[in-house]
Amino acid sequence: MGARQLVAMAREMSPPEHRIRVMIVDDHALMREGVAALIKGQDDMFMVAEASNGQEAVDLHEKRSPHVTVMDLSLPDMSGIDAIGLIRAREPKARFVVLTTFRGDVQALRALKAGATGYLLKSMLRKELLDTIRVVHAGGKQIPPEISSEIAAYAAEEALTEREIEVIRWVAEGNSNKIVANKLGISEDTVKNHMRTILAKLGASDRTHAVTIAIRRGFLDITE
Repeated sequence: MGARQLVAMAREMSPPEHRIRVMIVDDHALMREGVAALIKGQDDMFMVAEASNGQEAVDLHEKRSPHVTVMDLSLPDMSGIDAIGLIRAREPKARFVVLTTFRGDVQALRALKAGATGYLLKSMLRKELLDTIRVVHAGGKQIPPEISSEIAAYAAEEALTEREIEVIRWVAEGNSNKIVANKLGISEDTVKNHMRTILAKLGASDRTHAVTIAIRRGFLDITE
């Protein structure tokens, strides 16, 4: 083993205190490996943990104390937003960079309200991740302009209620009003009233259009 390899190994075994401790949470091994490879090439940060689901992230965060957690929003056991909430309940100063495939304003707002201060589309990961981690670690916020503009565009719009989201979720699966009513234990007329309100709030012309808008804006996660 050469001298450079020994030095690199020593640095990994005993990382300097000033380096940024990073944890990656994603259920796809290739994504975790990609992020780990980006981190490994940096002198000012190192990977302390990798998690494939929300509960593992909560447990590892307590054990490994990362400075910044890179969190996927779509996890198999809970949403990344729920995982952030559980971690911040224990460690209010925990810092997060959220990764997502979708640019919806609703998802972004939920993540920011949960405590994330960095928000990245996965398509931006290679170019933007490292700088975003540094900004978040320093106490700043990093939100892509296209996400900020989406949030601003709908800032004055009335959000869907939890019940309305339940209704549009069942509709998105191709269910009729009658079936949705049975699923939710409400009358068919109530479902129709909810749908009228949903169409108005989303500015949709019909049920299919409403579902499309709900997915695009992040009211619905198509991985659900």
